Amino acid sequence: MSASTPLRTTLIGAVLAATALVPLQGTALAAPAHPAAAASTASATSAPATSVSGIEDATARALARSLADPAWRGEVRRAALAADAVSLGALTGRATATAGRQLAAEITEADRGVAAAKGLGSGAGPLLRVALADASMRERLASGTEPLVAAAPSDDDGATSFTAYDSRGTAHRLPLDAATTRPVYLVGVDGAKAVAEGLKVIDETLGSRGLNAPAPAAARTTAAASGIDTTRIDSVQVADVKEPFFKGDAEIFTLVTGFGKDGKPRVDTVEMPYLNKAGTTYYPGQVLVNWSNYKYDMADAVMMEDDGDTNYQALAKAIAAILLTITDQGAYIPLADAVLDAIPTSWWTDDPDYVDSWYTLAKSSSGKRNGAAGNGWMSVSPYHVAEL
Repeated sequence: MSASTPLRTTLIGAVLAATALVPLQGTALAAPAHPAAAASTASATSAPATSVSGIEDATARALARSLADPAWRGEVRRAALAADAVSLGALTGRATATAGRQLAAEITEADRGVAAAKGLGSGAGPLLRVALADASMRERLASGTEPLVAAAPSDDDGATSFTAYDSRGTAHRLPLDAATTRPVYLVGVDGAKAVAEGLKVIDETLGSRGLNAPAPAAARTTAAASGIDTTRIDSVQVADVKEPFFKGDAEIFTLVTGFGKDGKPRVDTVEMPYLNKAGTTYYPGQVLVNWSNYKYDMADAVMMEDDGDTNYQALAKAIAAILLTITDQGAYIPLADAVLDAIPTSWWTDDPDYVDSWYTLAKSSSGKRNGAAGNGWMSVSPYHVAEL
């Protein structure tokens, strides 16, 4: 989809323009010039050390080196075989092996760094976790084959390989499109937890700027007496895409935009933890729009995915900066073409941060609605929530 594709621009354009202002994409790992460079330099990736990608890589190298301790290597192996993913903070916190206990402080600091890089609050807790890259590696890991450790790679820029480390700190280049002969642990962020905490940050930040204020008391009283009109998602699917073997579940959320009862633009966040596989139809029966929050019978939706380096604080501030320039003209109006023109051409390319968008959803909207980017569809219906 190109930037010149005609769209019926509404408040959704402001959200897209805002998201174009903040760094959302993870940075692919870069190959070191020589294997020994991984052990002697501060980082073997092009990502800044304070970015999520940089922290993941540094943590992967530290974990790999710690596995030189056979007792600790056994503890990590048992944990990885017992669960799909394990919190590194919890794993090192209960470690009995010396190397695991020594790694604990470094993991705690890394978790704090991830929370800061993603714009999350101090109460986010442990975010980094480790998982076996592919289920096909379980047998080799269980048999005692020494594993490699890598940061969860990004395929955003078309990279075909990524860097993994052994217990000596030596870097190995591995293909993205096929499983390896050695088991690989991937260090990454707990995406579901990050999205849940991130949406709290967005809600709080927009709320402090009056962009998701509660409806006036009179409107709430009327709604309580008559029930609430909503739009419900009956089924939803995002398009199938070619994914490398390591790529796990998507972490999807949606931003619903419109004019609030106070006449100001507003944004409501909708967490969608079930929507984690491309090409799969889900039947959530989830409320997408609560019409008691909106002045007009029209709203838009932007579906996005947490892509590692998403900074929710920066995202919320960028959205607020755009929406606060828009005033209610007494009708549901499209935004100026200048807002759409402000979106870089690169934003309209295949970017996993932006999944799809739906324009001009009405209270009466019903049936299948294709997304504007052609990457997904939703089947919606009016749903009245009656008073108790």
